[in-house]
Amino acid sequence: MLLTGGLKSLLPHVLRRIIRCNRLTISNTSGMAEGYKQANVVILHKSLADDFEKFCRANDGPLPLLHRSQPGDWKCPSLSSDSDIRTDCLQYRKYEHGACTGSLKSLKEYSEELKDMVTFYLGCSFSFEKAVQKAGIPIRNVEQNCNVSMYKTSVPCYSISMFHCNLVVTMRPIPESKLEAAVLATSELKEAHGAPIHMGDPGLLGIQDLSKPDYGDPVHLHPGDIPVFWACGVTGVEAIINCRAPLAFTHSPGCMFITDLKNDNVRSLGGVPQVHCISQDPLHFSIVSAEAAQKIRTLETLIGIDPGERGIVHLQRQGELLGACLALSHAGSVLITTGFPTHFTHEPPEENDGPPGALAIAAMLQALEKQVAIVTDQRAMDLNKKIIEEAVQLGILKKPIPLLSYQRESADSALMFLCENGNPGRPRFDHLVAIERAGMAADGNYYNARKVNIKHLVDPIDELFLAAQTIPGVTTTGVGDGGNELGMGKVKDAVKKHIKNGDVIACDVEADFTVVAGVSNWGGYAIACALSVLRSCDIHDRYLRRAVGFPRAPSRKLWLPALPSVTKEEKLLKTLVQLGVRSGKTASLEMEVDGLPFYNTHSLMIEKLL
Repeated sequence: MLLTGGLKSLLPHVLRRIIRCNRLTISNTSGMAEGYKQANVVILHKSLADDFEKFCRANDGPLPLLHRSQPGDWKCPSLSSDSDIRTDCLQYRKYEHGACTGSLKSLKEYSEELKDMVTFYLGCSFSFEKAVQKAGIPIRNVEQNCNVSMYKTSVPCYSISMFHCNLVVTMRPIPESKLEAAVLATSELKEAHGAPIHMGDPGLLGIQDLSKPDYGDPVHLHPGDIPVFWACGVTGVEAIINCRAPLAFTHSPGCMFITDLKNDNVRSLGGVPQVHCISQDPLHFSIVSAEAAQKIRTLETLIGIDPGERGIVHLQRQGELLGACLALSHAGSVLITTGFPTHFTHEPPEENDGPPGALAIAAMLQALEKQVAIVTDQRAMDLNKKIIEEAVQLGILKKPIPLLSYQRESADSALMFLCENGNPGRPRFDHLVAIERAGMAADGNYYNARKVNIKHLVDPIDELFLAAQTIPGVTTTGVGDGGNELGMGKVKDAVKKHIKNGDVIACDVEADFTVVAGVSNWGGYAIACALSVLRSCDIHDRYLRRAVGFPRAPSRKLWLPALPSVTKEEKLLKTLVQLGVRSGKTASLEMEVDGLPFYNTHSLMIEKLL
């Protein structure tokens, strides 16, 4: 029997010959024939072949199709010389009516049946291991001399006819400092599953216990390692099980077909990927192209000007807009709050900075098919209802947004509001956004910029943001322009030092991401634009959909109309004026926001952002 030493450097045709002679003592092909492509194998009746090919094309992350044979063709000249699919995998599995009925070393005894069967060769992540190692990244399962870990997930693949299943993934522990290098090393190897589809907490994929893989072996994580998940060709095995074909064969997971093709031929997925952490609890990283990230940084710079000369430059933190929008992009349900009753001697006391920005965010979230609701003060419900109705009439919103209010009735009111039955494991919202929302100061009061306490006009919506800090999977964003807005607690020291009256008015409540703008509405517009940039990014879109289904970029026309425009914002501001909602700085009922004219100031900013 041949031992495992030296298998890394053997040429594929030599390895296939050794496997054919049944002379190996190993249980998987990980680390063998380094630099050459390996393939998952699915063999099924010719009557099912067309639909299975469509299933592969619709889910090319887990099922990158390298070759489809003719019925009864055991050779595969496009992938390998002198091969025989009946003998050249270490081990096979036989499936009858969806049940695994045996493991086999050879399929020769089924040669007659195979004459009416088609073989599919599908890309495998073992193919990229050499590229990962060349980038200086350890492959833990190779180090530990075991098979890679494979897990069934809760992520559904795109179904075609009788082929349906959930995604299967491989997991490789990667040191946190090497995450971006791992993504770079694999992103263009599309025929080996390409970039990871998830980095971080396995629970986000529905995986409960890493020590209990569904296929393969458990792989030990070293301190500082992050679990990184790639789409896996064993997804095809799950599809075979679910279709309940009378007879089918697959490779045994980890026992791949080794091809003669090198991994040199790469196909670009549209730019250089970057990795960003968007949540600590649960730990969650996202991917975006460098080009998209730079666009979003440009948006952040544009809104960072300080027309009111308040000193907001001292509050700005680079990258907060990108982090907030990546987190929002992953969210399924978003709660938005706005409302700053600075004009306490007027009715209504609200200012007109905040609602337009909130509606711009809401409009884009609607277009991206996310659930969105608004929470505001009980006394302002009627006003906000009218604003939302007008926004629908003006074409800003596709449909009305649920309008909620929050009151503290007991110690767990916030938890009951945010979670089903107050259960932190079942949050109703993934992300909370506050934009130009009065924020609670350290003394428990709420102050306008002139240091006037307006607590009697403000419901304690801050409590929702404080409670969100204790609920895993709920992230928060605060948008503000003066430091007294909800979420600005993250920069409160700078507010106290650099903003007029900051020692009194500074909001004490933090958000995970703090977007600082010259006018808060601009922050809302920038978030809408950044979400559009992200959805148009092929690299981010693939990560978002876990590399299953079809790219969503071609449907851009669905969300581009949701972007803010000068015309829409002009009409909305006129509506606010008619409803008596005043400019923040001057309390005037003119076409201005924060004392700045709409024309040639706000209109120009919208055009620049677009």
